[in-house]
Amino acid sequence: MSDMSVGHPRVDRSKRTWLIASGCAGAVGGVAVAVPFVSTFQPSEKAKAAGAPVEVDIGSLQPGEKMTVEWRGKPVWILRRSAEQVAQLPKLDAQLADPQSKRNPDEFTPEYARNENRSIKPEVLVVVGICTHLGCSPIDRLQAGPQPSLPDDWGGGFLCPCHGSTFDLAGRVYKNKPAPDNLPVPPHKYLSATRLLIGEDDTKAA
Repeated sequence: MSDMSVGHPRVDRSKRTWLIASGCAGAVGGVAVAVPFVSTFQPSEKAKAAGAPVEVDIGSLQPGEKMTVEWRGKPVWILRRSAEQVAQLPKLDAQLADPQSKRNPDEFTPEYARNENRSIKPEVLVVVGICTHLGCSPIDRLQAGPQPSLPDDWGGGFLCPCHGSTFDLAGRVYKNKPAPDNLPVPPHKYLSATRLLIGEDDTKAA
């Protein structure tokens, strides 16, 4: 909801970030992504307005596939990494600005995700798909290897086309990039082996 302040509507911060992200993504519309992608914007309007947790079935998500759900007006990415992708993560530490997620951990990385994978289960990454620089939405560059705007030794991850920030497959930002922090890990927990609850966890802060 919004109200009026000095004659101008005040926009909720999460909605503003999503608007910025949408606008930025629109600026690079038409970019082809040659990876499997599943989009699942399922919560009801009432649930989204209340910021309620979102339950997601990830049982059909295959290695290398990513799905997107909406929580509190934000895109949340769920990526099932392959065993090879998980094994690659520790090898990138020297190239990353905050490989151990020690920078602003309470804001960006809950305690249960403060590990090399930034996840509860090594193969499943859950992050908010909004760049920590100016709120743009990064695009998938999940495949390893040389690609436009990326180094020849690219190991797979995400590229923010607005200002060039790059993130690995754990959402960790590379060194010397505009983004000051890793992609945020939202509160979440497993209800079963294949069902996730986004927006709630078992910590006292949940």
